[in-house]
Amino acid sequence: MTNTSWRWWPIPTSAARAGAPLGHDYAAVSLSDRLKPGEVIAGRLRAAAAADLVLALYNPGSRSRTWQVGKARELLLEHRAPDTPVVVARDVGGSGERVRIVRLMDLDPAEVDMRTILLVGSSRTQAVRRGDGEEIAWTPRRYPEA
Repeated sequence: MTNTSWRWWPIPTSAARAGAPLGHDYAAVSLSDRLKPGEVIAGRLRAAAAADLVLALYNPGSRSRTWQVGKARELLLEHRAPDTPVVVARDVGGSGERVRIVRLMDLDPAEVDMRTILLVGSSRTQAVRRGDGEEIAWTPRRYPEA
């Protein structure tokens, strides 16, 4: 295990717990502004959203950084429908693991901390209820024929 692998394993694990939201191309973006300016983060979010990529957002917030998730939601709503599925995966693999799906318009920044991964769907991502009532998210690998 490398020094930085802790940053990446929660993304595929969170996706697996939620269904298959990373079934197509996706981008991973840190919302932390500790090492880069907020304008850089905003530009990356806009570019990935405009490219219709699923977004895996890590380092979304902390006690001292509380505005990033609200700003990210605002920027993403410029390119995504309000009912876009968002996987909110907290403490995946830990004793407090909780994975649920909300709509982008309902994403509550107060429920997000450093132990949370956010998987924001593309225009193709769907949330469906399985027979057991569990809601899952999945992104088809194919786009419809043009």
